[in-house]
Amino acid sequence: MHNIYVGWDSREDIAYQVCEHSILRRTRSDIRVVPLKQSDLRAKGVYTRDVDKLASTEFTFTRFLVPHLNEYKGWAVFCDSDMVFLMDAVHLFDNLDPTLAVYCVQHDYNPPEGLKMDGQIQTQYPRKNWSSMMIFNCSHPSTQQLTVERVNTATGAYLHRFEWCDDSEIGILDCSYNWLVGHYSEGTDGTPKILHYTEGGPWFENMRNCAYDHVWKREVINLYSS
Repeated sequence: MHNIYVGWDSREDIAYQVCEHSILRRTRSDIRVVPLKQSDLRAKGVYTRDVDKLASTEFTFTRFLVPHLNEYKGWAVFCDSDMVFLMDAVHLFDNLDPTLAVYCVQHDYNPPEGLKMDGQIQTQYPRKNWSSMMIFNCSHPSTQQLTVERVNTATGAYLHRFEWCDDSEIGILDCSYNWLVGHYSEGTDGTPKILHYTEGGPWFENMRNCAYDHVWKREVINLYSS
């Protein structure tokens, strides 16, 4: 069984549903998709951080609980909900190096300051969007630093800048595995395997006709017709 934890935000449930559907309908393998719901984690006493007004989503910090939720065993994937998988997700678990703590796409991404499509503040920080899709080696000594206590008390910089592991322990994924819509271009950067509508997707009124809008809309149609 391979676990993929997908961030869930009460304001964007449809984004989660489409992401989950895109994963499950493209795999014949034993994949389990787990919604990371902050309310559930609070009810279990696992997540106790104060509400952060600068946090752009309800899973801004809960994503770093994935190694704990996976019992610090094996490999587990986290991804934002504003993604659509165009590949069989089981291949994310192929040929992983056990000496590494985590894999991610190491973007050079600096979005303009201001508000996101959902009205949330667009924060700027080094390694922006690296943590939006991660493959955790949950049993790695560095990853085991992500205890419940540390995730609930550490700064956002410590968590999102991967200060909990050494840079040499961060594996590099090709940008196709976290294709930032509006940032990468086919032909120049390759072909997307996982689309990430990081600047807002078609579920927002003013993003109905964004790049790759047809892909997301096709997933919605397939979701409700299956």
